[in-house]
This record gives sequence, C-alpha cells and structure tokens, in this order.
Amino acid sequence: MARVTTEIKDHIAHVTLTRADKRNAVDPAMAEALVSTGQALSEADIRAVVLSGEGRAFCAGLDVMSFAQLAAGDPEALCLPRTHGTGNLFQAVVMVWRDLPVPVIAALHGAVYGAGFQLALGADVRIAAPDTELAIMEMKWGLIPDMGGMALLPKLTRSDVIRRMTYTARPVSAVQARDWGLVTELADDPLAMARDLASEIAGKSPAAIRAAKRLIGLAESGADEAAVLMAESREQAALIGKPDQMEQIAANLAGRAPVFRG
Repeated sequence: MARVTTEIKDHIAHVTLTRADKRNAVDPAMAEALVSTGQALSEADIRAVVLSGEGRAFCAGLDVMSFAQLAAGDPEALCLPRTHGTGNLFQAVVMVWRDLPVPVIAALHGAVYGAGFQLALGADVRIAAPDTELAIMEMKWGLIPDMGGMALLPKLTRSDVIRRMTYTARPVSAVQARDWGLVTELADDPLAMARDLASEIAGKSPAAIRAAKRLIGLAESGADEAAVLMAESREQAALIGKPDQMEQIAANLAGRAPVFRG
C-alpha cells in the first residue's frame, strides 16, 4: 500500500501521508517514499507544495518496531554513511523538503511527534489546528533527534526551548509552539488554510518566489553580510525585465490575474 500520495493541480503539489491506521508513523517504506517524492518534485513544474497527513494525526513519529529491527544490526552502518548528500536516509526525509526550490506548507493536526515534528520543520510554513500537540519525542526511547532537527531548530527558536523539549520529550500545545516560533499560525482547518496560502503563492511570479527561497536560505545559512548583499543584487538583476516580472507588472496594471508561461 502506498505510504505517500501526490496530486499536482494548478501548479501545486498536494503531498499526503497515507498510513492513517498507524497515525502516519514513519516506517522504512514511508521514509523511502517521502524522499523519492521530494526528489521527484524538485524537477516538477510546480510553484508550491502542501504537505499533510490523513486520519487522526499529521505524523506520530517513527514506527519504533520496524526501525528497531534495523538497529538490531550495526547502528553505525545504519546512521553514519552519507547516502543522501550530506545526510543519511532519515535526515533526507526532512531535508528534501527544506531543499525544494519552491515553498512547502505543512498542515498539522493531531500528533506531530518525533519524526513528524522534524518533518514539519522541513517546511517553509507550518499551520496547525489549535489542539495539535508537538514533541521532540526521541528521548522517550533513549535517543536524540537525528533527522535534521538540530540543523533546523536553531533557526526557529531559542536554545532553552530546544533543550527543554529535547530533554523532556514532553508534548507542547500548538499555541505554545506558535509562541516559541515553531508554528507559523493556527487555523481550525489547517489544510484549507495551507491550500489557500499555496494558491496565493502560486499566483505570484514563479521566478521571484524561487529566488526569494534561495535568498532566504542563504541568509539563514550564516553567510556573511557581503555575500548576502551580493546575492540580493544578483537575484534581483536576474528578475528585472524578464518574462515573469513583465507579466506580473502587466497583470497588476490591468487588474487581472497573471498568466505565467513557465
């Protein structure tokens, strides 16, 4: 049975975790499916991605039993090989979404624990239902977060927040997560809001949106000020007067929706 489904409509990829009977817990098959889906979308003609989960939860974490069988072998052979760029398979589950050239919006509900929490961190924007619970759950199993969380969390929140959540594995409410910068906003229907936001983004210049994501990523990477300023200038020079920008201007002046040719 498919662990992940993708539907592309109006230049938006709707990616859904479909293991609802297990609250979308990530087993090896889902890990592979998430990575292959993200890799395929990196080459697709899309302008935004909506990431969501079927059933009662976005993702309740790792399927502990299935991964316990893998770890029973050689843990170093499981974790240390850099099989996916700078990371391993488990890290690619998260980082593949961060690395997509278009914005990714995660719609969160129910449990967003462990692997699910880190998966959500790979998105550009996280919209959560008010009763969502989020947790860095790995300490419950005597482990640490190892799916890219420590590369992404320091860009979103304070060190003391990261430490409290990591050390205790205690779930926090969506309201608290929003106050700590881990959730962008709350919505009674996060999937509907995520789709609306994706549609709004898809109506903007595709070239400018991709340039903006590259530039924000560079600025967050710790690049020095001179490098960021030069990147601003290079990206802007590559946009001015080009077809997407000219169509955006023409549409604004005519009071119509733009039609980008790709």
